[in-house]
Amino acid sequence: MALRIGDTAPDFEQLSTHGLLRFHAWKGSSWTVLFSHPHDFTPVCTTELGEAARLTPDFAARDAKLLALSVDTPERHAAWAEDIAAVSGHRPSFPIIADHDREVAHLYDMIHPNAATTQTVRATFIIDPRNAVRLIQSYPNAIGRNFAEILRALDALRLTDAEPVVTPVNWRNGEPVIAAPHLADAELLRRFGAPLATDLPYLRRVAQPALA
Repeated sequence: MALRIGDTAPDFEQLSTHGLLRFHAWKGSSWTVLFSHPHDFTPVCTTELGEAARLTPDFAARDAKLLALSVDTPERHAAWAEDIAAVSGHRPSFPIIADHDREVAHLYDMIHPNAATTQTVRATFIIDPRNAVRLIQSYPNAIGRNFAEILRALDALRLTDAEPVVTPVNWRNGEPVIAAPHLADAELLRRFGAPLATDLPYLRRVAQPALA
């Protein structure tokens, strides 16, 4: 059965480049971005792993761990890391799951038979500190992901969990946000001051609260 937003992310044990990984124990109370790749030594995946490695400090600053997955062995993952470092200048420091038996791929519904019967699609899951799935993306194998968008979405999730706001189209950290529709005007004024703009009674723009 496919995972949905709000579901508990399934726990698992699987080999990785960091040894046997027990997911929930490894994850702890951090945010986690779990993202899959169809195979090692493929061009799009190589660029994605390099970009994820480059952005690892940005995810860490948001208390988020990165966890990659491919269906190859730990030995192939280790050899592939050499190519990733050569192309991008950054070597992955996060674990890469060796999902050779596709246990995790099936748990997270990463194999879409109409796309490929043995390869995972480019699936991405953002999982919160309570192990709830908060965002799901699925890309076809030929199209690389935008990791800036994953960071943006993570910022939005953290902000909207902490404050009674929602984020408008194309929002980026530091830009105005929208007061949650259920927030009474008096409470809005107390929390955020006067709105920057009131486009509609239910669309009240306010300055973004600080994001830890």
